Amino acid sequence: MSDTKDYQDKFSNDGFWNKVVNYAKAAGKEVIEKALWLYYTAQSPATPAWAKGVIYGALGYFILPVDAIPDIAPVAGYTDDLGVLGSAIAAVSMYIGEDVKRLAKQKLKEWFGEQQSKI
Repeated sequence: MSDTKDYQDKFSNDGFWNKVVNYAKAAGKEVIEKALWLYYTAQSPATPAWAKGVIYGALGYFILPVDAIPDIAPVAGYTDDLGVLGSAIAAVSMYIGEDVKRLAKQKLKEWFGEQQSKI
C-alpha cells in the first residue's frame, strides 16, 4: 500500500461525494460501504487527529482517478481502492462505532435498495 500521507491533501468533501455518487454501482457495495465507514468516522469529533489523517489519506487515494489500478478497469479497477480502505479501517477500527455503521447502512439502502451486506 502507498503511504496514505501522500494522498491526504487530495481529499475533499466534494471530491468524496462526487466519486461515491457517480461510481457507487461500478465500485460496488463493499467498496462504498468501507468508504462511508471511514468518511463518517472522520466526521466524528471523538476521532483523534492521527486517525483522521489515516482516513483522509485513504479517502484521498479513493477519490483520485489515477491510482495503481485504474477505476475504469472492469472488476479489478476498485481492488486497490478496497485494499487501501481496508488497511485504513484496520488502523482506525476502534473508532468505527455502530452509529457510523448505521449511517453507512442507511446511505447504502438509498443507493442500492433493501438488500445489504452484513455489517
